[in-house]
Amino acid sequence: MIPYLLLFAYFAVVYASLWKLFVKAGRPAWEGFVPGYNLYVWNKLIGKPWWWLILLLVPGVNLLMLIIMNVNLSIAYAQREFKDHVLMTFLPWVKVPELAFKEEFKYVGPIPKEQRKRGLLGQWGDAILFAVIVATVFRTFTFEAFTIPTPSMEKSLLVGDYLFVSKLSYGPRMPMTPLTFPLTHHTLPLTTSTPSFVTWFSQPYRRLPGFGRPEKGDAVVFNFPEGDTVVANFQNQSYYQLVRDHGRAKIQDPNTMLPNVVDGEQRLMPTGGILVRPLDKREHYIKRCVGTAGDTLEVRSGYVYVNGKKEDLPEKAQFGYETVLKTALNERALDMLKKNYDVALGDLGNGQGPEAGSVNVALTGEQVAELEKGNPFFGSLTRQDQPRGYTPPGHKWPYFPNHPDYTDWSVDNFGPIWIPKEGATVQLTLANLPLYERIIKLYEHNDLQVKDGTILINGSPATSYTFQQDYYWMMGDNRHRSQDSRYWGFVPHDHVVGKAVLVWFTKDPYTGIRWKRLFTLVD
Repeated sequence: MIPYLLLFAYFAVVYASLWKLFVKAGRPAWEGFVPGYNLYVWNKLIGKPWWWLILLLVPGVNLLMLIIMNVNLSIAYAQREFKDHVLMTFLPWVKVPELAFKEEFKYVGPIPKEQRKRGLLGQWGDAILFAVIVATVFRTFTFEAFTIPTPSMEKSLLVGDYLFVSKLSYGPRMPMTPLTFPLTHHTLPLTTSTPSFVTWFSQPYRRLPGFGRPEKGDAVVFNFPEGDTVVANFQNQSYYQLVRDHGRAKIQDPNTMLPNVVDGEQRLMPTGGILVRPLDKREHYIKRCVGTAGDTLEVRSGYVYVNGKKEDLPEKAQFGYETVLKTALNERALDMLKKNYDVALGDLGNGQGPEAGSVNVALTGEQVAELEKGNPFFGSLTRQDQPRGYTPPGHKWPYFPNHPDYTDWSVDNFGPIWIPKEGATVQLTLANLPLYERIIKLYEHNDLQVKDGTILINGSPATSYTFQQDYYWMMGDNRHRSQDSRYWGFVPHDHVVGKAVLVWFTKDPYTGIRWKRLFTLVD
């Protein structure tokens, strides 16, 4: 509340002062009272171009532009020392009225170009500032660059792919946390957990019109729904699953040592404490949209069924296959495996079978067909198909809705589940409440309690609930190497960032640049 009061106070002070500032500069007083036009005159008095007014319309950028305009205003009124600039930056509520109503401050205009003594540092500073503003506007409202860090979308999107994500496809979101270090997401450069943003000034969720909404088959970038809370040294894992597996007290103790995989090796690491992130600063995920609002979805033996119809697999989708190694995979063997079958070390995992040397390898249908013709590395291939009720060792309720009443689902046999739609009403019971509890409480900001078998929403008994936005079901094309909606549930529409559209650069971790994939469209 205080930031908004300060902002409104600033606008009131400026509006009350501009007419006097204009009179001192030889302009009519009435110009200071005409909204929009007074900003145009202000820019003329400080010697800046008219199109700066456009930048004032851009959330986040507009705050920076007001600071710049304030400093240039002090320059135009002969306050040109460094301390004057600092005071105008941090105390405009005081300095702007002083310039307007104290007679000792005279309008002298901006510094003429021929009198500007600007060194190389000043010139570079202007160029960098302008570049930051332009880049911020571009990445906020049009396209943003992302990289693929994990194999959850292999072989459709590869580790090492650099993408352009279109925010125009679904409509760009207005910044919700506008005060942030430029061109960062949630962490300051050269740090691992220091926030690059402040939350004391925030905006509600708003979205500009786009070309459409997420559809089945789209590769969608979104903010990780469970990323509101993060364990500092385990940011690639769900905080909520870590709590289920180890207990809240251990996870919130920064000195608790837990196993983690770093550079392919398992090590004990301290949790490092808890980080809390607002919606637009949560980790970015990219998955395939397989179900949209209003659909009923089920996974049967790894295949997705929507409204009872079996959906086609993405062309390069992978499943995990259990097999036994015929030979040790030394460096030479791994090179051959990569060259001949496009199977890399990252495609191999620990097998679930008891056989010595068993592995689980992620493969496309095309790779399976080629390997089954005969190969020197793997024995017979059996596609992974976890039965209902299967739970990986060491995990507690790992599958959505992560509740003891839903332990008969698995990664390969899941659902059926209905995906909520804006305006649709569901009848609430204690049996289906776990499916929608997180939506009601966290995504749609209601107080939800259960007392004596009665569901209370915002203090009133409730037997039904009407959803306020659309939701989506997202899954990775690498079906057995993907932490997706099967583990943490629905993706709200306000978490959607954009649609992956173009691979502009790509580099294989093992073989270098993939020249044929450069500037290819995302399927």
